[in-house]
Amino acid sequence: MTDVLVIGAGPAGLAAARSARRRGASVTLLDSSDAVGGQYWRHLPSARPSEREALLHHGWATFTALRESLEADDGCDILTSAHVWSIERKANVLREGAPVTVHVLVGEPDGVNREQRVFEPDALVIATGAYDRTLPFPGWDLPGVFTAGAAQALAKGERVAIGERVVVAGAGPFLLPVATSLVATGSTVIGVYEASRVGTLASGWLPKPWQLFRAPKKGGELAGYVLGHLRHRIPYRPGKAVICANGTDRVESVTIASVDASWKPIAGTEETVAVDAVCVGHGFTPRLELAIAAGCYVTDFVECDDQQRSDVPFVYAAGEVTGIGGADLALAEGEIAGHCAAGGSLDDREIAASITARATHTSFAERIERAHGIGDGWSGWLSDDTIVCRCEEVSFGALCSSIEATHGASLRSIKMVTRVGLGICQGRVCGRAVEEILHARATGSREHDARVDHRQIAMPIRLSELAAAPPTPLISTNKEPQ
Repeated sequence: MTDVLVIGAGPAGLAAARSARRRGASVTLLDSSDAVGGQYWRHLPSARPSEREALLHHGWATFTALRESLEADDGCDILTSAHVWSIERKANVLREGAPVTVHVLVGEPDGVNREQRVFEPDALVIATGAYDRTLPFPGWDLPGVFTAGAAQALAKGERVAIGERVVVAGAGPFLLPVATSLVATGSTVIGVYEASRVGTLASGWLPKPWQLFRAPKKGGELAGYVLGHLRHRIPYRPGKAVICANGTDRVESVTIASVDASWKPIAGTEETVAVDAVCVGHGFTPRLELAIAAGCYVTDFVECDDQQRSDVPFVYAAGEVTGIGGADLALAEGEIAGHCAAGGSLDDREIAASITARATHTSFAERIERAHGIGDGWSGWLSDDTIVCRCEEVSFGALCSSIEATHGASLRSIKMVTRVGLGICQGRVCGRAVEEILHARATGSREHDARVDHRQIAMPIRLSELAAAPPTPLISTNKEPQ
């Protein structure tokens, strides 16, 4: 029996686990949260359930079917609060299977006496998803500034409103459901400000419009958001961005300006809007740390073949780590990855529908990138004293001075000089912005540069845990330890 380890229990991971089980594999499913569902199906805790939970989520029936089938399956072991802190590549593979050892701590993220687990599976599926990307701007470190994902999580998972008067800004279709969730918690959404201009939106969405009919559910979702915005009188204003949050102890207002096609602010278009919270999101950043640790070839995302297989033998990837495309694409990729990881073939009838769905939603994801992709002029709204790295309080001016002094030789050298990206978040918040600033201003050769995602230890771990002797590696919970 093939032993498949799936990291991540969002849409891609859940679909991969079920698909691998249908193929007859023994499956272990890991997730760092205390419940399955990932960021997309972030739901209220069981102690405080909603009577009409389905109204808060798209595809709720799909989620409950996946969860219930896996929880009832003795061949699938689900470990929540399971934190993968390292993936170790084996120098010599003594048996057929994934050439990696996966180190896991089970317990509260900051707890003590966490249980150490080590896995050496036959096949590994990486479905770690993505997290919010927010571009820095003056005042983004003020209390009252939230990422789109954080606002959504508080609304869906805790029913907490982030403020009374809220502006939603950034880029991408995710802004629409976020605004809807904020309204549902009692906030007044002053407006949704999309940085992409009308022409850019049209060039991304309008070509070959008949292809959109292959994803009718997306059209239904959009119609629901539009009706909600009309009902609550929420204006949608393209070509505008929040370029500054104003206040002393917290946000009191935001400055909004029109931006050109490259997202550079247009002088003289500034307007100030009184708010007590601002929600900003500029898309998502894939969680690549574990894929890189496993040795997968990575550009902006994990590169996979048609089986969702990376260039590392028996290591597969699915969902947002292979490209930001939403839950439907993640489900299709997860289904394919789990099936192939368990020994299946692309010619098998069971995954024919998923292969078709993958093609459809990949095309949809490409439209999103063309319409809402980040412009390279966004740094025009930064001032020298704007904090770029919030953990280490590195300003834009200090970063640029260091790049100029070192000719931008490498990201690693810039990190050592300024400490940018070396704080508690390890560059997860500022890393992509720092990379782009460096790329735009560097004059030296950068052939051997490092990435912010390259981490030997993927999460905080106590020295006592690091020093403890690792347990015997497990193949699966259905086999005796080696």
